Amino acid sequence: MRVCVIGAGYVGLATAVMFGKLGHEVVCADVDERRVRAVNSGKSPFYEPPLEKELSRLVKKGMLKASKDVLGSARESAFIFICVQTPSLSSGRIDIRALKAASRSVAKVLRKSEDYKVVVVKSTVVPSTTDTVVREVLEVGSKKTAGRDFGLCMNPEFLQEGSALKDSMEPTRIVIGAIDKRCGNALMKLYSPISSDKIRTDLRTAEMIKYASNVFLATKISYANEMANICYRLGIDSDVVLNAAGKDPRIGPLFLKPGLGFGGSCLPKDVKALRQKARSMQYPGRLLNAVLAVNDEQPFEASFILKEVLGTLERRRIAVLGLSFKGNVDDVRETRAIPLIAGLLASGAEVVAYDPMAASNFIELMPTIMYASSAKEALDGADACIIQADWPEFKRLGRKEFSRMRNPVVVDGRRFLVPAEVEKAGARYYGIGYKPANEP
Repeated sequence: MRVCVIGAGYVGLATAVMFGKLGHEVVCADVDERRVRAVNSGKSPFYEPPLEKELSRLVKKGMLKASKDVLGSARESAFIFICVQTPSLSSGRIDIRALKAASRSVAKVLRKSEDYKVVVVKSTVVPSTTDTVVREVLEVGSKKTAGRDFGLCMNPEFLQEGSALKDSMEPTRIVIGAIDKRCGNALMKLYSPISSDKIRTDLRTAEMIKYASNVFLATKISYANEMANICYRLGIDSDVVLNAAGKDPRIGPLFLKPGLGFGGSCLPKDVKALRQKARSMQYPGRLLNAVLAVNDEQPFEASFILKEVLGTLERRRIAVLGLSFKGNVDDVRETRAIPLIAGLLASGAEVVAYDPMAASNFIELMPTIMYASSAKEALDGADACIIQADWPEFKRLGRKEFSRMRNPVVVDGRRFLVPAEVEKAGARYYGIGYKPANEP
C-alpha cells in the first residue's frame, strides 16, 4: 500500500516511519526543503536517535522518501495523512492555517483522481474541526462528497517526545474516528498488524479523546506540583507523599512527579485550546484555568527556594542546566527554562545556561544570556545551580564539578537526582517539594 504523510515534523515523521516498518511504501511531503533533504539523507530534522536509526534503514531500502511535491506525493497514495502542526495563537486558539493549506492541496488531488482515497487528519485539532473546516475545504476544492467519493477520518496521536518510535509501534490504543464505515474499515485494516486496542468513534469524539487525555496528564502534573509546593513549606518530602498516593490504582504513579511545570508542543497548547473552545460555548473551564495557573507559576518555585537559601539573588551567578522542555529532546517549545531564567534575571541574578542538545534552539529565544559549552563550565564560580531538564548526564555530576562552584547549592527542578549522592559529592541538595531535614 502507498501512504502519503503530509508534514515531516515530529508526528508526521513518526507516522511515516511506523507505516514503513509495517511494510508500506511511504512518501513524506513537506514544504520545508531543509526537512526534505534531511529525511532523504536518512537524518531526522529533530533529535530522536531511535527514530532516526529506523528512518535511515527505511530510506536505504527505498521504503520511505520525502518530497516537496505535495500534490504528486498524494496523487498515487491510497491513504493521505495530514500531520501538520497546529500551534497556539496568542488567544489560546490553535492556528489551522497549515491544516487548511494541506487540505486545499489534498482537495486538488481528489478532484482529478478517479480512485477512492482516505484522508486522515492526525494533527491535533479541537472537536468539530475535521467535520466542518477540513471537510468543507476538501469538498469545495474537489467538487466531491466526503463519505461517498472519498473517506475522511480523524486518527489522533499519543506520542511522547523521546519515545516516538516505541509509542508508534506499541501504542496504548488506536483511535479511529470516521465519517462512515467504509473509510473506518479501511483505516482499521491499515492498522491491523498492530495489536493494540482499537477504538472506533465519530470524528468529533476522536478529536475530544486526544484533548481529554492530554488535559488529564497536565492536571496530574499541576496537582503534583501543588502538593510538592505545600510539602516544601511543611518540611515534608513530597516524593514520599506522591509515591504513596500513586499506589492507589485510582490515582496511579505516572505523571505524578513534581517539577518546574509542563512544556513542549502538546500539553500547554492543548489545555489552552480546549479552554478557548469551552469559552466559545460560554463554559468557563474552571479546572483548565487552575491547571494553567499552577503551571505558569511553577518555574518561580526554584527562585523561591534559592531566595530562602541565599537570601538574595542580586548579583548571584546561577547556572541553569537543561534548556529543552525535558531531557533527551532538543525541543524548546514552551520550555519552563524561559520563565525560569526571566524570573532569575528580574531578581538581579546573572545566568549562565547549558544544554547538551537544545542550546542552539534556545539561543534564538534568549540571545543575551551567557551560555556554557559543558555543565562543568556552567558550574564554574556559580552560587547555585538549577537543573531544569532531566538529561542523564546531569546524574553524573559529582564532587569534581560541584567543587568548581562558589556556593555548591543544587536545586533539582525535576526531582531525578538522589539527594544523598548530591550531598556526598559536596553540594547542598534542594528539590521541588524537598528541603534538607535539618532546615526549618
